[in-house]
Amino acid sequence: MTASPPRLAAIAGIDHLLVAVRDLEAARRQWQALGFTPTPRGRHIGWGTANYCLMFETGYVELLGIVDPSQFVNNLDRVLERRQGLTGLAFASTDAARTKAALAAGGFHPDGPRDLKRLLELPEGDVLPAFSLVFLPPEETPGASAFFCQQLTPELVRRPGWLGHENGAVALAGFTIACAEPAGLAPVYARLFGAGAVAGDGDMLTVATGAGDLRFVVPARLGVLYPGLSMPLPELPCPVALAVAVDDLEATRAELERRGFRPTPTPSGLALPPEVATGAVVEFVSASNAERILIIPG
Repeated sequence: MTASPPRLAAIAGIDHLLVAVRDLEAARRQWQALGFTPTPRGRHIGWGTANYCLMFETGYVELLGIVDPSQFVNNLDRVLERRQGLTGLAFASTDAARTKAALAAGGFHPDGPRDLKRLLELPEGDVLPAFSLVFLPPEETPGASAFFCQQLTPELVRRPGWLGHENGAVALAGFTIACAEPAGLAPVYARLFGAGAVAGDGDMLTVATGAGDLRFVVPARLGVLYPGLSMPLPELPCPVALAVAVDDLEATRAELERRGFRPTPTPSGLALPPEVATGAVVEFVSASNAERILIIPG
């Protein structure tokens, strides 16, 4: 009897999601209007990109834009020619060197680690958060544009004042990607996160990463998961939605309505359409059952 593959060492779930935006300052205002608390702006050193982040107790969302197109932008310009919205994710690494070794031992072809810093513009002066990144060829994380990120200076990016959000958000809970054949992605994600982390019914594949879950679905299933919301799909695979956990779903509903938004009920919680969040569906789910949000019948 062949043993099921275990989770690879030094990989600890989803670190953050990336949202590509055409106007970084407008994006900050748009997400702030939803009740999120953006961090001060960060600028990637040596690159032409900058960001604002929405930091949670677990995970975060990075709003990523171009501020100097004459510099290296890591193909963000090509993404933004087609659309803005969710574009990829970083899995959390507890040790980039160990992550690379575990990936190589598991039959993957990692590149790195590569160090990256960004200048974070604080009122009291700039600081330099640092990261160590490991990359895989695109075909080795099929359906998702993904890399691995070790936070080398977490104390600089996760400050208490940035973790409080008026909409009640406390954690990154999930990431939904529309794709043609979810079932075909199961073997590679079982190799990364263990066979027990992967479940599916043919039209939907879920991956429990340990901190936030992935959900790959056929386009026809989106109407069940997000009733009444229109989601343009210029290409497949296409990231469409993120989920954030909140402690009190009804309090979140009330706060969103106070701000002039009308969230749509979903099987898991409440959702806002992509036009109010720079192309991304934002779903709010209860923190008490966030680990089960991705297994939905129908």
